Amino acid sequence: MDKELTLNEVQQMVDEWIHQYGVRYFSELTNMAVLTEEVGELARVMARTYGDQSFKPGEKSNLSEEMADVLWVLVCLANQTGVDLTEAATIPGVFALFRERLDALAKILSK
Repeated sequence: MDKELTLNEVQQMVDEWIHQYGVRYFSELTNMAVLTEEVGELARVMARTYGDQSFKPGEKSNLSEEMADVLWVLVCLANQTGVDLTEAATIPGVFALFRERLDALAKILSK
């Protein structure tokens, strides 16, 4: 792809694909279960790439593919529930809230 995509463009592309090839979205609860499954697959690759576990013979690090799977299902859920991910990413104070949580966690861990 020649140009970078916006979150809005990604949401539109997923929606077009679903309606053209996928017929319909899975239910929201099914997609939540699928998201959980995909995050588990990402966690498996992370544990083997950066953690104490190792890949089994024939396994490979497909980190970008697993992240893409998580993103795909997250976008599906956003589309289904009417969430504009660009707006969600720019909610005032969202990064300040993350910083506050990280600071609190760091304080707990330093004890």
